[in-house]
Amino acid sequence: MIKNKKKKSSSSVKISIKRSRTGLGLFAMEQIEKGSFIVEYTGKLISKAEEEKKNNARYLFEINSKKTLDGSPRSNIARYINHSCSPNAEPQIKKGKILIYARKKIKAGEEITYDYGREYWKEFIQPKGCLCAKCLKKSKLKK
Repeated sequence: MIKNKKKKSSSSVKISIKRSRTGLGLFAMEQIEKGSFIVEYTGKLISKAEEEKKNNARYLFEINSKKTLDGSPRSNIARYINHSCSPNAEPQIKKGKILIYARKKIKAGEEITYDYGREYWKEFIQPKGCLCAKCLKKSKLKK
């Protein structure tokens, strides 16, 4: 896990929502150094009971056993970060906030990705097949 170098509440890196192979994605508009804070995953904090009532669980991010963050509002630009089995970023939960950091150097123009985790993968990604660059490369090699 990458250690937080500086505490920040908002990103100082330039990022942009653009088309990706899976729909919309979040892209670095400048190089982002390893360990750098990228963006906070924001939204309304909800209870486990409220979470279970939600029909669309795609933007729910569990903070702990009692609280979940509903990141579905479009103002949450971190919701556009797509899944990858070989991610260049990772979320960290600190004091109830979900902060996204670079796992490695991210080049300008590169899509920002993180691993959504096993539970999400099994429910949403596995049934349709993973479209991340690593999995697409593997499927092409098999052909």
